[in-house]
Order: sequence, then C-alpha cells, then structure tokens
Amino acid sequence: MKVLIVYAHPEPTSLTRQLVNVTAETLSAAGHTVMHSDLYGMRWKAVYDAHDFPTRANPERLSLIHEGGHAYASGHQLSDVAVEQQKLIAADAVILQFPMWWYSVPAIMKSWIERVFVWGFGFGYKDGTNNYRFGDGALKGKRALVEVQTGGGAADYGPRGINGPIEQLLFPLTHGALFYAGMDVLPTHAVHSTMSVTTAEKVEAIKDAWRERLAGLFTDTPISFRSQNGGDYPDRHTLADHVAPGQTGLVAHFADPGDA
Repeated sequence: MKVLIVYAHPEPTSLTRQLVNVTAETLSAAGHTVMHSDLYGMRWKAVYDAHDFPTRANPERLSLIHEGGHAYASGHQLSDVAVEQQKLIAADAVILQFPMWWYSVPAIMKSWIERVFVWGFGFGYKDGTNNYRFGDGALKGKRALVEVQTGGGAADYGPRGINGPIEQLLFPLTHGALFYAGMDVLPTHAVHSTMSVTTAEKVEAIKDAWRERLAGLFTDTPISFRSQNGGDYPDRHTLADHVAPGQTGLVAHFADPGDA
C-alpha cells in the first residue's frame, strides 16, 4: 500500500517530527511505500491568493472557487499544488501529523487543504455540484488518520472537558475536509500534555502507542460519519426527521454518537 504523510512543524527535533519518523519507519518496515509532504521543509505557500493563478479565467475579479476550478480543469495549476494532488490520488491512506494550535491545525496545513482541495478535486467533484461529497468525493476508498499533539491534558478534551472532545474540535478537518472529499476517517490519535513530556521514557511510551495505532491503519473501524447519499439526508442538506431524533449539532452527524 502507498501512504502519504502530511506534517507541519518547523522544528526538526519536535515531538511531531519524531512521531513522523516513527510513522515512516513503521510503515516501511511493514512493506508499505511512504510518501512525504513536509510542509515547512517544502516552504509550502501558506496564503491562498491571486498568485496561485498566473493564468486567470477572470482577471477583473478574483474568485478562489472559480479560478481554482479553472486552473485544475485547464492544467494551469502551480506545480506544487499539482504534485500534492497526484500524491493524494496515488495514496491508499493519508496520515496528517501536527500540533494543535488555537484549537485547529497550523495555518500552513490549513493552506495545504485550501490550495490542494480545489473545485473539481476536493469539492464540486464529477459534475460541479454538491452531489458527490461527504463520503462520495474524489478520494473515496482511501483511509485517513489524524495524529495530533495537544498542550492540555486528556481531561481537558474529555466528554465534559473545558476544551471540548477532540473529535468535535477537529470536525472541520475530519468531516469537513477529509470525509467531505470521500475518505474513510479513522478515530483521531491524540497525544496530550506534550509540555510535560520531559523524559526519554515518556517519549518512548508515546512512540510505542503510536506504533500500535499504526498497525490498524488498514483494519481499524472508521468514524461513523453519516454519508450524504446514504439516505440520512433526503435533500442532501438536512437530516431526515426520523434520523437521530432530538439530537442537534455535531453529534447528530455521527451514526454512532459515541464516536463524537
């Protein structure tokens, strides 16, 4: 199998980068082909703007949706974007590794999503409509796994923790980008209290837990997100009245609320 690792941390000795090394070593030892997207190392362009479109469909007014779709369809994308799309197409699984900064991914990783998941590829797939999304996008059949490090402790991210449950905090990434584009998203692997990881023994324990998690990359059960075209959303927008009665918000969009 081919696995793409996308990671974001500017410090080569960081825990993030150490765990990326574990990912590559573990998967390679298991016989998988590993591809890398080191966003800081690549000096990935962290702003999505007019400079992404040297050949404009409309030079008078910038629409990122329309220009992104035009560049993708006409073969006029910047080479860095096209390369990342080809990696995604080739991959059987994608692993995202990053520290949580202000309850989200680092800006450079958000930009990777914005610039790579363009109209016709990440959304508007097949016919330029919303007919093929949330389980039925261009990346359908691939697996995705998020590995995130947090400064706060596990209790902060528990069901009643002050920061909120990790799967709900990362819903815009796991559901709104990865599942939207068709991928089967596995439960998030979170490493908490990273500020207190001060000994080699703690680091090794974290690495061992991550190795164990990687063993299930192609066998673990994905998060039970409801697919758009599976019948729960008759109009492709709103849950049917008989689905998750009484539930609202993010939890309603998990077929098994326990996954949230």
